[in-house]
Amino acid sequence: MSKPFAPDTNQISVPYLDLKAQYQTIKPEIDAAIASVIENTNFILGPQVDTFEKTFAEYVGSAICVGVNSGTAALQLALMACGIGPGDEVIVPSFTFFATAETVSVLGAVPVFVDVDPASYTITAAEIEKAITPRTRAIIPVHLYGQAVDLDPIRALADKHNLHVIEDAAQAHGAEYKGRRVGGLGTAGCFSFYPSKNLGSYGEAGAVVTNDEDLARQLRLLRQHGQTSKYAHAIVGYNFRLEELQAAVLNVKLAHLDKWNNGRRARAARYNELLSDTELVLPREMEYSRHVYHVYAVQCDNRDELQNRLAAKGIQSGVHYPIPIHLQPAYASLGYKTGDLPVTERLCERVLSLPLFAELTDAQQQAVVDAIR
Repeated sequence: MSKPFAPDTNQISVPYLDLKAQYQTIKPEIDAAIASVIENTNFILGPQVDTFEKTFAEYVGSAICVGVNSGTAALQLALMACGIGPGDEVIVPSFTFFATAETVSVLGAVPVFVDVDPASYTITAAEIEKAITPRTRAIIPVHLYGQAVDLDPIRALADKHNLHVIEDAAQAHGAEYKGRRVGGLGTAGCFSFYPSKNLGSYGEAGAVVTNDEDLARQLRLLRQHGQTSKYAHAIVGYNFRLEELQAAVLNVKLAHLDKWNNGRRARAARYNELLSDTELVLPREMEYSRHVYHVYAVQCDNRDELQNRLAAKGIQSGVHYPIPIHLQPAYASLGYKTGDLPVTERLCERVLSLPLFAELTDAQQQAVVDAIR
């Protein structure tokens, strides 16, 4: 076991993410937007939500956006609107955040876990096809870390088997697949606006985008107690509404998203250059994808030791994700065992996320590189 390292007082400390630095660049806009909501006193499903739904749908390239109160709610409602329920199977990657599978389970359906491609870290049509059974109803491809999934083969497979494709784009705001923004390329696309996302709110928020008007109608019913008019309820629904304050923040931030994504891409390219001669396995942008680097994850054999060394130098880092979902205690009843999804399991042991955000300075980034060396 390695000895702990004393912090180097001459080293620049680097946060994993600096939301305060981002706020300072847009402070007047944000403060005015929040003040206008408070002055207006229309706090739920008001004009800010209407504006955001229209502009975000246009940004993604979808006909309709339905704002909800989290990315988890977006996934759950998209599945429900597609009719997913008890006894159904939904194919999902195991290398993702827990909510991707969790939303399947809360509806009484069964998540069927598949392995990912070792280069892109995303699921492939080849792995999906091996997992399809007569009970399969949907596929949830996750655009992980800001990298688009190779969707065309997956959509062809879905068409062949009459399956829904529900994109989990929670980490991929503005990412592109063959020149088109992700989220609007399947039956529905689900986004999280958790504060740390490339497009983050100042609390919980999410959205579902779709080109299907019937699906959107169902989503709107489900997010607000199944209500068709005040005190009239067509179905049993939920309180999953998007708040005006969060929509106001998102309306300001959406105008800056492409600039911030370009900043992330520039810093990722600089990492690639500065770390190219190390033993780290660096992230790869696939030829069909425009990566927006929500996470810049490297691979190394001594991940935990490296993370401890970075921390001792004042460098924050993260692990996305240390335990594959198919081996989580919550899914022990499904009978998966170590070795079932070898690529996923190896990634969970090796990935380390380095500091990356649009406001990261050259000096901060150099400090990260120097600490790694």
